[in-house]
Amino acid sequence: MIRVAAIAGSYRTDSYNRTLLAIGVTALRLRGVEVDLIDLRALALPVYDGDLEADPGPPAGAIELKARIRGAQALLIASPEYNGSIPGGLKNAIDWASRAPDAAFGGKVAAIMGASPGGLGSVRGLAHLRQCLTALDVWVVPSQVTVPAAHKAFAADGSLLDPRTDEQVTRLVERLLESVARLG
Repeated sequence: MIRVAAIAGSYRTDSYNRTLLAIGVTALRLRGVEVDLIDLRALALPVYDGDLEADPGPPAGAIELKARIRGAQALLIASPEYNGSIPGGLKNAIDWASRAPDAAFGGKVAAIMGASPGGLGSVRGLAHLRQCLTALDVWVVPSQVTVPAAHKAFAADGSLLDPRTDEQVTRLVERLLESVARLG
């Protein structure tokens, strides 16, 4: 069975990206995929520091994050855009999980998406996320989903109001699974 680690780049409980990720997670589960929903806030990761990593050693949250990512064949990440890039908390988690000797990302496949109240739907942040993941030997599905005007994009129940955007999420999930089958 395919296992996907699903991560929201926003720590905010009611974030648009957590809502968008939930739609992707549902699409994965409907296809029989096991999903490990990783809450970065719950891991309580300190800012990455090589001295801290050396002594007293990686924090428990970093060890857990690495193990959970290593246990998955693929990643589904929904990330907002903060000041034209990815949120610091997501970048920090990537930094912790990328550390040797048991780096977590190599050989994984990922699909990325993002929602933002702005007109670009986190497109600049996703470009940076793609760059970070690619540098870590992650094959990122070429397509992505962006949701501009996110404050108007979701119904009260968390569904997307635009059926075309919902279909884009479904297609992205299908491309992720096809890529795992082909590259895995």
